[in-house]
Amino acid sequence: MSFTYHRTIHFKDTDAAGVVYFSNALSICHEAYEALLETLTIDLKEYFSGKSLAVPIVRAEIDFMQPMYCGDKIYIVLSGTVQFENTFSLKYEIYYNDSNNSDVNKPIAIASTRHVAIDPVTRKRSKLPTELMQWLAIQ
Repeated sequence: MSFTYHRTIHFKDTDAAGVVYFSNALSICHEAYEALLETLTIDLKEYFSGKSLAVPIVRAEIDFMQPMYCGDKIYIVLSGTVQFENTFSLKYEIYYNDSNNSDVNKPIAIASTRHVAIDPVTRKRSKLPTELMQWLAIQ
């Protein structure tokens, strides 16, 4: 089951040309990832502390079909796949959330991230949290 995250584009997300800068778009995708983790009842403070587990992003990419501007209402459909017991990928499809836009059903950007779970001390691969594995399994 996919997860949907709603957001408004803020001025701080844009560059000098007034459009969302690519790294800010990836940051917005990461917000969606964090919101997903919260719905899975994963303690964000613990998850991102790096004390018992680290889950770095080892690959990220984004393709833009249209620009996003300050004030645009968007939503992100987030889905995931497991590659191994310690590696997963997330796909982010970004859409306008505005019925007045003729392209409301076409993605304005598509991004993906690959994550690897590791032990923060040994730096060896570790198993993903059970809650995350369960969500990924139903994708």
